[in-house]
Amino acid sequence: MNIKNIFSAFNISASGMSAQRKRMNVIAENMANAETTRTADGGPYQRKMVRFETSAEQQFSRHLAQERIKISQTNASHISGNSRRLSRTRDIEPGVRATEDLATNDFKLVYEPGHPDSDENGYVKMPNINVVTEMVDMIAASRAFEANTTAINAIKQMAKASLEI
Repeated sequence: MNIKNIFSAFNISASGMSAQRKRMNVIAENMANAETTRTADGGPYQRKMVRFETSAEQQFSRHLAQERIKISQTNASHISGNSRRLSRTRDIEPGVRATEDLATNDFKLVYEPGHPDSDENGYVKMPNINVVTEMVDMIAASRAFEANTTAINAIKQMAKASLEI
């Protein structure tokens, strides 16, 4: 058994925890800048979002094609075809990766004629950040982080139990 396989479950949960931490940081930044009308770029703060994607190709068919097993027809009623020798790749790192993106939604226009950033009609462009939505996202990220922590604790318990056998 390859030691890399033993720790892959830890790596998956750790990458999930890292991705959720990044998501919580972005949400906190959004909430802190919910009223920011002028940034270093000159315009109002633009909401950020986190996109999750797998860190490696993890399609079932690709993994099946990379296994070192011999697949052959074992019954006459099975689909006929040539036997195939498949090989395994050990360098696929499972997990999740988080990347930041800027939201594409428009800014809110708020009528405040006395505001220093108001236009000639008295409207101020405000970030389109809904604090309630951000709080819900924060709670979801927190729960996902906790789920990954629980998974790591379960993996540790299984590893400990297997050593005691």
